[in-house]
Amino acid sequence: METAHVTRRLLILFALAAGLAAVCTLTWTLAWRSGIETLRRDAAVRGDRTTASLKSTLERYESLPYIVGEHPLVQDVLVNQKDEWVDAANRYLERVNRYARATTTYIIRADGLCIAASNWRDPDSFIGASYRFRPYFIDAVNGGVGRFFGIGTISHDPGYYVSQPVRRDGKIVGVAVVKLNLEWFPGADATEPLLVTDDHGVIFLSSVPAWKYHTVRPLPADVAQSIVQTQQYARQILSPLPARIERVLGDDAEIVRIGTGIGAPRYIQTRRALGVPDWDLVTMSPVRPVVNATRTATIMTGFGFALLCLLIFYWRQRRQRVKEVMKSRAMLQKAYAMLNERVAERTADLSQANVQLQREVQERARAEADLRAAQDELIQASKLAALGQMAAGITHELNQPLAALRSFSDNTRVFLERGQYMAAHENLEAIGSLTERMGKIVNQLKLFVGRARPRSLRSPVAPALRNALALLGTRLTGVDLTLALTDHTVDAMPAPFDLRGEYAELVAQIDGLRLEQVLINLVGNALDAVADTASPRIAIDIEVLAATLAISVRDNGPGIPDDVMPRIFEPFFTTKEMGQGLGLGLAISSSIARDCGGSLVAHNEPDGGARFVLTLRRAQVSTARVAAADV
Repeated sequence: METAHVTRRLLILFALAAGLAAVCTLTWTLAWRSGIETLRRDAAVRGDRTTASLKSTLERYESLPYIVGEHPLVQDVLVNQKDEWVDAANRYLERVNRYARATTTYIIRADGLCIAASNWRDPDSFIGASYRFRPYFIDAVNGGVGRFFGIGTISHDPGYYVSQPVRRDGKIVGVAVVKLNLEWFPGADATEPLLVTDDHGVIFLSSVPAWKYHTVRPLPADVAQSIVQTQQYARQILSPLPARIERVLGDDAEIVRIGTGIGAPRYIQTRRALGVPDWDLVTMSPVRPVVNATRTATIMTGFGFALLCLLIFYWRQRRQRVKEVMKSRAMLQKAYAMLNERVAERTADLSQANVQLQREVQERARAEADLRAAQDELIQASKLAALGQMAAGITHELNQPLAALRSFSDNTRVFLERGQYMAAHENLEAIGSLTERMGKIVNQLKLFVGRARPRSLRSPVAPALRNALALLGTRLTGVDLTLALTDHTVDAMPAPFDLRGEYAELVAQIDGLRLEQVLINLVGNALDAVADTASPRIAIDIEVLAATLAISVRDNGPGIPDDVMPRIFEPFFTTKEMGQGLGLGLAISSSIARDCGGSLVAHNEPDGGARFVLTLRRAQVSTARVAAADV
């Protein structure tokens, strides 16, 4: 009997130990997987965000060498290297470099000799240096676009070089080059290691200085010889980074250990390809926090399991004691059996009612907490959406005036040098008009103070439409543009719409600058759609109802593909080529329409082409019609 009792206790202890081991193992596995997945997801988001930021920085300067090469002064000095032209070219490159905030801008003759540079005043000026061995010069002089990262042969400072061929009368006479300093980029986020590798696997940007100018894989002999010949990394010794892969998590993520020995740190390595140039951005997320969190969760689970076992043992002992006490009171309970039965029934009813009441209170409290959380998330999401749309709109609308300012300023300088003062005066007036428009666009930032303000604004439709068409005037050449109006309030048939006529005072509840911004986007998209059409036509129809105004823009282009239609109003979605658009115009226009209580929809016409309909609330005026006035 005693032996059986001891054996039973040993079996219970063994079962408890096995259960503890199983619970701890399961907790470790689940916590490790969850932590690694979270770390991998965060690393992927960080990699995507950083890749987009780096690509945006590089693309901003992609067209600068081409703009420099198109300047007549640059072409003249490459053809005929006169002293006065060289001096003027140096000063021009210095101004361009200062305004563009690049590191250095310079031009190279077709034989590889630098003849003018923005750093012509510095002791380590590039003027007189030969760059015929540099890959970016070779690519540009052969008619392509050169992209190259390397250490400067004169300044000995690393940088990213973008080059474009300079043509004169169809012949390449030289190369324009812009150098950018990217040393700031990896240091923007020092909490986790970040590095950028070139197409050979050489780390040239890194937030960890010790990893810089190492390779993520051994270099072939021919690649190493090519790097030496082009002096890409000067005299740096390109040794492999001491890293080994411990586990592959997917196509773009793996766990690696950097260094030697058991104590070497481990990271989740995530790669993102930039495309152009052929670089890879690698994020390194330390695994140690996941290990620490997993260990803590396992320890807490073990203590919880032990505590649960103790509570079960205590409950069992107490239950045994209660049984003994109840047995000793059996005689007394028989005497009060009926009374106890009634009390038990009443107690059960009260307990059930109390449990039901507590359940209802808990459900109500949970519902109120969920509602408050949902309201807080909705408010935060609305603020972030408004801020993102406002920033995207301001950036999108300032790009075109800034490009026009650059063109007008360059042309004005040329006109002044040639003595064409009338043309220069006209350009200066145009610059003044553009700066006034940019000021109006920037003033939209005040709208962010109060979300309800745009709904109370009133703007005539005719002046906004006239300003939009005037801004797009040069692009409307050769396009059959028609304007028509249908007023359902007076049973009028469709008729030509005169911007200064009887309906010139149609007023909508929207800010005038925002209405002009939407019209520019809609008409501009229609112009893009009919660019390759033999007989381009655009029709602008205004339908007047008692409470709304519907402005539609139709074109005879190819229409909107079925797979594009569901995503046409999504931010950053565009079917245009790289550099032709950011995919923000229609998204911003749709947002403006919603903010003003209206809508913007698109569909294809049965006979071909597309139609965009902007519906706005009509502002009530004192009289049904306003006499014709010059607006």
